[in-house]
Amino acid sequence: MTKIESIWADLESDISIHSGLLYKRYSAEVLPDVFIALKVPEKLRCISFRLEASFSFDIRPWNKLKDIKIEEVPDVGDISRKFLVILLLNKQHKDIFSTLCEDLIFGISEVTTEENLVEKLLERLAKWQSLFEKIGKQGLSNEAQRGLYGEIYFLRFFLNSTLDKKYCLKSWLGPERSVQDFQYSNWAVEVKTTHGNNHQKIHISSERQLDDSITEKIFLYHLSLDLRLGNGESLNGLIDEVSELLSSHTIASGLFKLKLLESGYYETHKKLYAEMGYIIRQENIYRISGNFPRITESQISRGIGDVSYSIILSESEDWKVTQEILLKEIQ
Repeated sequence: MTKIESIWADLESDISIHSGLLYKRYSAEVLPDVFIALKVPEKLRCISFRLEASFSFDIRPWNKLKDIKIEEVPDVGDISRKFLVILLLNKQHKDIFSTLCEDLIFGISEVTTEENLVEKLLERLAKWQSLFEKIGKQGLSNEAQRGLYGEIYFLRFFLNSTLDKKYCLKSWLGPERSVQDFQYSNWAVEVKTTHGNNHQKIHISSERQLDDSITEKIFLYHLSLDLRLGNGESLNGLIDEVSELLSSHTIASGLFKLKLLESGYYETHKKLYAEMGYIIRQENIYRISGNFPRITESQISRGIGDVSYSIILSESEDWKVTQEILLKEIQ
């Protein structure tokens, strides 16, 4: 149980107040006044921020948010202050809400002004809305499942090879639809999974994906998969293993949970991914450089856009590198 969930559990067992807002300060190390709260008697989980009563904030544009609600509540102990409260209306989504609140707390932990606090809060709310809208969908497509499996498979390898777990999680940009799946500073790794008869044929989605004139060091991490019902490693099993690997790293664990949500992976859909297993048929790494077969931005005539193409990796043996070389370049 995370710290924030532990506080909510304590508040839910408190029967001293029958109506109003129960709250507890999250941490004195977080500069703004952030409280984990519970609205009773409904027992709605909340996160709240104590502001000056005179601080103006128009909550009307946020009244149509799905599954969450924003309220302003007077601080009965200090009339010069008020609470800005975000309530979870749908109790089925408490795990998601917990992850989002932890991300929000880390994001505002060093904010020193109320203006900056509310600005960062509004940035997060827009993201929260898009995430809650995805929950009702029927899980990830088969292609998206394979893609996510490949990214987390590489993430596990990276985490097991690197002491700085937060660094690994910050480099994972696939959930944000970045040009490459992993990117930090002057390096990038694009992860590709294939299966079936065309296990050596990969699809490149843009002219920028393998363009080393934009990013100095680019690697292609390719997994050829066999798909087996009831056999092999499942997406759920891989995610559980990485979660356990990060269990003692609070910030990295929180980032992992958030990026899973951004990828469209929700606890409520886990049963949909339970049977499909993946067996690694081939695992190869390529350094993108020189005459590696690809299309880059400089090769395209003006007026042409949305370029996508395929590569036959059997023609790219000269660019293979080892895991040791890859790690040396990205750590």
